[in-house]
Amino acid sequence: MTARLKLGAQAIAVAAVAGLLALLVWKLVNDSGRPHGAAPGFTLSRLGAPGKLTLASFRGKVVVLNFWASWCGPCKQESRVLEKGWQRWRTQDVVVVGVDSEDFSGDARRFARHYGLTYSLLHDGSGSVKDRYGVTGFPETYFIDRRGKIVDYVAGPVTRDSLDANVRRALAA
Repeated sequence: MTARLKLGAQAIAVAAVAGLLALLVWKLVNDSGRPHGAAPGFTLSRLGAPGKLTLASFRGKVVVLNFWASWCGPCKQESRVLEKGWQRWRTQDVVVVGVDSEDFSGDARRFARHYGLTYSLLHDGSGSVKDRYGVTGFPETYFIDRRGKIVDYVAGPVTRDSLDANVRRALAA
C-alpha cells in the first residue's frame, strides 16, 4: 500500500469516527427518547388489588411516576424514600405511582409487602408503558404536574432531596 493511499484511508477513518461521535452527542443533547410535554397515558392492572388504573384518573394531582422492578438493587433502597415521600406529600394532592415493569407480578407483590409499600402499584409486565416513557434502566421517576405535563425526571434512585424538590416544582407548575 502506498503512503498516499494509507494516509487517505486514515483520514476517512478519522472522519467516520468524528461523525459518529458528533451524532452521539447530538442525540444525547436533542433526542433523549423521553417524552416531553404531556405524559403518555396508560391503563395498567393494579398490583395486589383488583382492577385497573389509568394515568388520567390522577388528573388534578401531582404524580410521582416511578418505574421499578423487584430484581433491581437500587429500587430496594429507593422504595423506602418513595414510601416516606408518599406519607409526607399525600395530603397535598400528590400521589406516588409505582410501575413494576418487566417483572413477575408475584415477585413484585412480595417486594411490596417486604418494603411495606402503600402507594399505588401497577404492573407493566411487557414493558410497553416503560418503553413509551423512554425508560432505559431501573429505577427512573417522572414528575407530572396537575395538568398531566412532565415537569422533570430522575434517572436512578431518588433521594429525599430530589423527590421533595421535584414535587415542589410540579406543585408550582
